[in-house]
This record gives sequence, structure tokens and C-alpha cells, in this order.
Amino acid sequence: QVQLVESGGGLVQPGGSLKLSCAASGESSEDLHIAWFRQSPGNDREAISCISSGDGSVLATDSLKDRFTISRDNAKKTAYLQLNDLRPWDTAVYSCAAVYPGNFRHCTLYGTWYDFWGQGTQVTVSS
Repeated sequence: QVQLVESGGGLVQPGGSLKLSCAASGESSEDLHIAWFRQSPGNDREAISCISSGDGSVLATDSLKDRFTISRDNAKKTAYLQLNDLRPWDTAVYSCAAVYPGNFRHCTLYGTWYDFWGQGTQVTVSS
């Protein structure tokens, strides 16, 4: 089993930045594909980006990739999401998700593909 704990959310003014963390624990937790998603009230869950185990390759949603950047530190078993130039409509609960690679060398942006989810961290962008 894998446990994921997000942190780093909070209240930020428009144009500001935050860095979210996703700490993984459990068996072989350093060997996971990891993704970030977000969801705001009344909206569907939205994929942001994912990072693969092994080669660390990244996929990102086109509309967000210029402002949001995913990374990972395998030694710390932690993935990060850097949020820049935040805007009010970025307000949402941001969650990380993970899956053991199995036969899949690279991650995907399909939420249903992931087996493990964190509780989420709230990001509120407001002046």
C-alpha cells in the first residue's frame, strides 16, 4: 500500500506562487508514476501534469504547462508542483495520485489509471 500526503496549499494573491508537495510512503513508493489533479466545486476533476518513475519524463495539460511545473525527488520520495502566476480560477483542491508502473513505462493524465490518492490541499487565489 502507498500513502500520499499533500502539503503547501494556502491563500495567495493573484500573480503569486506556491509549491505543493506530495510525500509518498509505503512499499516501493519511490518507484511510482505520480500525477497532480485539481478540482473546484461544481467542476470535473482536471489533470495538471504527471511524472514517470525511472526516466522522469513529464506530461502536462497544454493550458497549464506554462505556469505549473511538476518535479520529483526520489531520495525524499516526494513529488512537487510549482504553481506560478496564479489566478482566481486556479482556486481548487489539488491532489496527487500514484500508481505502480507495472508494464507502463510512462505516466498518463487519466485519473482512473491511478490507484492511490492523497487527501488534497486547498489552494485559494484571491486578493
